[in-house]
Amino acid sequence: MFDDVIREAAARYGDTPLYVTPDGNELSYAALDRLSDEVAAGLYARGVRAHDVVALVLPSGPVYAVVYAAAAKVGAVTAGVNDRLSPPERRRCLAVARPRLVVTSKELALDTAVDEVAEVQDIVEVDTDAGPGTDPADGDPPSMLAELRAVAGRTSANRADPPPPDPDRPVAVVFTSGTTGEPKGAVFTWRQLEAIGDIDGGGRWGGGGRGLSSTSFAHLGYMTKMPQALRGGGTTFIMGRWSAGDALEMVERHGITALGGIPTQIALMLRHDRFDSTDTSSVRMIAMGGGPSTAALVREARARFGVPVIVRYTCTEAGVGVGTTADDPPEDAEESVGRARKGVELTIRSDDDRVLAAGELGHVCLRSPAVMRGYWRDREATAAVFTSDGAVRTGDIGYLDERGRLHLSGRSKEMYVRGGYNVYPLEVENVLADHPGVAQVAVIPRPDPVMGEIGVAVVVARHAGDAPTLEMLRDHARGRLAPYKLPEAILVADELPRTAMEKIDRTALGALVASTPAPTPRRPR
Repeated sequence: MFDDVIREAAARYGDTPLYVTPDGNELSYAALDRLSDEVAAGLYARGVRAHDVVALVLPSGPVYAVVYAAAAKVGAVTAGVNDRLSPPERRRCLAVARPRLVVTSKELALDTAVDEVAEVQDIVEVDTDAGPGTDPADGDPPSMLAELRAVAGRTSANRADPPPPDPDRPVAVVFTSGTTGEPKGAVFTWRQLEAIGDIDGGGRWGGGGRGLSSTSFAHLGYMTKMPQALRGGGTTFIMGRWSAGDALEMVERHGITALGGIPTQIALMLRHDRFDSTDTSSVRMIAMGGGPSTAALVREARARFGVPVIVRYTCTEAGVGVGTTADDPPEDAEESVGRARKGVELTIRSDDDRVLAAGELGHVCLRSPAVMRGYWRDREATAAVFTSDGAVRTGDIGYLDERGRLHLSGRSKEMYVRGGYNVYPLEVENVLADHPGVAQVAVIPRPDPVMGEIGVAVVVARHAGDAPTLEMLRDHARGRLAPYKLPEAILVADELPRTAMEKIDRTALGALVASTPAPTPRRPR
């Protein structure tokens, strides 16, 4: 179980830093075990028991990790709420979770107005800048989670006896982004976390390197993979607000060995004016996931970093999905998102759930021991996302080639219809991204009185002030895309807006396109 992994990692790695904060505070493997014991006692003293929900409205960092580990030791369910969401979005997540306890910082508590959420029973505001410390009652400077820790053995009332092992007890609730609707919480039990660890690392101990935190701890990647990360024994350097310049500086200063992130982050690092002068020789591999990677970006990252580039694809509900490996032919990561990973069944299905043959476009579905148990307190949504045989509908459209590789065409909800033909933006973006003058591009539909909808290419130029024209983009894509898929208007932007999870914010782009005066669209002949 989770607590066994925490204790074994402490025994194996001791004072090895697990996390290092931007101001240099370190949390070791041993300190994680000790502090989470004390916080578990504090949670127990506040009435938290097995199956209760503890919501974390906290920035990513050691405090988040310790409370997550402590909740697992009590048998509670941790619901991570991304601190980068807007206050209304955070309140909606809490309303879904109905937590027994919310742990937050004073700043986020004020922003979120946690006490206005009727379902919240108890709130603890903690100092997220405090270091690990030793004993909150010894008169030392404020130490981590002093507001919540109860030193083991002080009183029998504070002792948190571990609940009996139960692999099917919920451990984590991971919220979907909620940018286009109400948030839903994907529930993962220890059984699913073990399956994810087995698929990702075979449950092996050791081999961890040095990495950067590039996504929120509330995200799927951290919430479900923390046990396997503990087994690895590596060190993660925590960033504050992510920026390409800071990421490059930390790669050089800390000798980062594995660089992971969403494609947007890798692209911004490559575009940064300090990239060529930064020593990136410590990097051994780049892994991109959480969003679509274009062939142009994969090739450029491989060439300029000089290391293998792998891509990953899944959805929150599936836990683990498909991907490439460092041993695959280089073109696999350029042309596809790879093959189903060990123990994962990948199928493409029709609207009526019929499994389609290679080459047929349909709904991407994933089935494995790692898929979520369901949505927290939402039976209707749970029933809708699963097929009759237990596969998760990812919401993406794609097809399998004859080599079993998955090719994505886009989100089913992002598809637009031009003159009776379906257009998937991702397919168009992958072609436009190859243009030498394009740094980033997103295709957004706009209503059109003649065609119903047309595609607008929102472009960030590779060189400021030298953006390609619409005709340049169309000429570049002609021959690779059907005429009805070509963009018919262009909008040049300094940057593409991003969500709290650093993905392209298509809702914000849609509003930008809608508010920009529309030029006469270019009609395909």
